Amino acid sequence: MSDGNTEIKAGAQADVYALPLETLHPAQADLFAANAMWPYFERLRAEAPVHYTPDSEYGPYWSITRYNDIIAVDTNHQVFSSADGIALQTLEAKAEADKRPRGSSFIGMDPPEHDVQRKAVSPVVAPANLAAMAPLIRERAGKILDGLPIGEEFDWVDLVSKELTAMTLATLFDFPQEDRRLLTHWSDMFTNQPGHGPAKSWDHKREQADECFGRFTELWNERVNAPPKFDLVSMMAHAPATRNLSLRDYHSNVVLLIIGGNDTTRNTISGSIYALNKNPDQYEKLRADPSLITAMVSETIRWQTPLAHMSRTATQDFEMGGKMIRKGDTVVMWYVSGNRDDSVIIDPERYNIERERPRQHLSFGFGIHRCVGNRLAELQLQIIWEEILARFPEVRVVREPTRTHSAFVKGYETLPVVIPSRN
Repeated sequence: MSDGNTEIKAGAQADVYALPLETLHPAQADLFAANAMWPYFERLRAEAPVHYTPDSEYGPYWSITRYNDIIAVDTNHQVFSSADGIALQTLEAKAEADKRPRGSSFIGMDPPEHDVQRKAVSPVVAPANLAAMAPLIRERAGKILDGLPIGEEFDWVDLVSKELTAMTLATLFDFPQEDRRLLTHWSDMFTNQPGHGPAKSWDHKREQADECFGRFTELWNERVNAPPKFDLVSMMAHAPATRNLSLRDYHSNVVLLIIGGNDTTRNTISGSIYALNKNPDQYEKLRADPSLITAMVSETIRWQTPLAHMSRTATQDFEMGGKMIRKGDTVVMWYVSGNRDDSVIIDPERYNIERERPRQHLSFGFGIHRCVGNRLAELQLQIIWEEILARFPEVRVVREPTRTHSAFVKGYETLPVVIPSRN
């Protein structure tokens, strides 16, 4: 089996191809929660790679679904701006957000503001710092894995994926390790609609956001008056480009860094377990040759695509694929679709840890907004798998995962597993 969508695909594909093309609306959270969005993207890539959805819970939007078209949008920040947001928001969410003033994070900016703010935090993920962090990540990964039950079912998402990424993120912020799961909780609050994940209502989301911002305002006030240190808050508090940020802009950058440091890595760690279980021949190859871990990590990042899309706003009328995108239109780059584009990636539906060019994927984005922490994500995945293979002959998925109810974060809420034995 090449993918976890096979059992859904046959019936759903016929249904999708029966719909009028102009009515296709791939950005449905229900589709992603059911892993049933694939036929939409297959049809759009084939028949309408630049496609307009005139009406949806997000308002109208364009879908860009082919690999090379996505790169063309992602690298053209003059025409496709990030300033109005980088992910689809429901009209309800926009109305709620408009009730209080909003700030901007550097991912929601265009040059030159974007470049100088990103530069302020990028040293934390520079090669020298990653090399310094690696032993700490390895020590923590080992402790997490050594504490797992043997022969008993448990949730891999909770005990492993969330735990390792929360520890690393707390280190990057120099946030108290004993409170690290607050970072996971806040990330889930920011990315979930009310009624999903931990978010009970819009008021609940606001309360939790205020709690998060209160804690990070305290950290700023501590560090702006102390000598510079090598953590994200101190870097922003002391860098010339960010030390005079408004409180709202600082909070927006905190949200970006929490989500970016949490969701992508944690969902790829879970996705690697799921993918290898769905493709036991690949799991066997990995066990036989641990030198394949590096390629497996990149293949999983492609196969999983932990953030399904990014969006932009057109700053001018622009023709693409024979269609006229108008100034002000929302344009969605579907990374999850581009990573399955068989005109660029050979046999993209197949999970193949011996792929010739495993880092040929869109999951980190392209151009000036390419994920600042991509190497840290790869490092955590590399280390956790070195430690898994050293300890366990198998991590066995015992039931299908519960998937995130989102067209943005493509991930797992639960992944029930059993580890039958230790090495």
